[in-house]
Amino acid sequence: VAVASGIAPLAIATDGGGSTRIPAACNGVVGLKQSNGVIPHSQALDVFGNQTYVTPTTRTVADTALMMQAMAGEDPIDPWSIGVPVPDFIGTAAPHGDLRGLRILYCLTPPGRPVSAEVAANFKVSLDRLAGLGAELEEFSGEGFDIEPIWRAINHTVWRTRFAKLAAEHRDELSEAFLKQLALASEVSGIDYQEAMFARSALFRRVQSLLARGHLLAMPTLTRTALPIKQDLFGNIEIDGRHYDSVRPHWFPWTMPFNMTGHPAISLPSGFARDGLPIGLQLVGRFRADAELLRVSALFEASSDLLSRWPS
Repeated sequence: VAVASGIAPLAIATDGGGSTRIPAACNGVVGLKQSNGVIPHSQALDVFGNQTYVTPTTRTVADTALMMQAMAGEDPIDPWSIGVPVPDFIGTAAPHGDLRGLRILYCLTPPGRPVSAEVAANFKVSLDRLAGLGAELEEFSGEGFDIEPIWRAINHTVWRTRFAKLAAEHRDELSEAFLKQLALASEVSGIDYQEAMFARSALFRRVQSLLARGHLLAMPTLTRTALPIKQDLFGNIEIDGRHYDSVRPHWFPWTMPFNMTGHPAISLPSGFARDGLPIGLQLVGRFRADAELLRVSALFEASSDLLSRWPS
């Protein structure tokens, strides 16, 4: 909100399942979750199995590139950052040229997951803009991307291990939703956790196979616009008048997969719903091809006048 309204030009966020890209889409700003290791993570307790990221949030792709230039680089404390070169993010992210020669694979939603009519219409417009820039478009199946149970088994187990003592000592100061997630992790066995890690590897290979066919993936960041501020994470979510029983898999099915695979994923402002709330487009790049993802993002950003729109 501070970035969207101009209180601050830049912000550092974190993203473990979409917590940079989700608010970016809700507020009409740019939120990038970079490739694993591009920005070193000094606070991850499990550096080898880590799926959380320290990320830039800005109003423009150029400012995101600026933050990447400052934040990226090898650090011996993060093994995934060792040996990863720092490209010219700023120069690459300039909106020059077009998207001719690029194939973008797209999918509206995983099978069985809803999407609002306004988000679907905006996604079509976004695809038309990418095609207008010269990109070749090809639809892909969202089969196998409904992975919230896998993400939850890994993420909540990490949280329970890390925060159980804190929760016991400060229970009255923590949200009920957070405490409930810690409690749910107690139902995950060691075998469940390891099976989720195996599934994480399979998901990585699935994304790799898609990105061998195309240069990028495209999908809506969220299935609807921002939820009410008091939304219960474990309550029903409303999409076009219909109610669904869980927020995570129905609102942001497309953000969690790329935390687990490590591919770079960016949410870009792509338009507004009739009530004025922003809508976001997510683009996913090849592993460690963050600079190229920013180049495509800059061209997409330049193809509209959305940057002139400020919150009232």
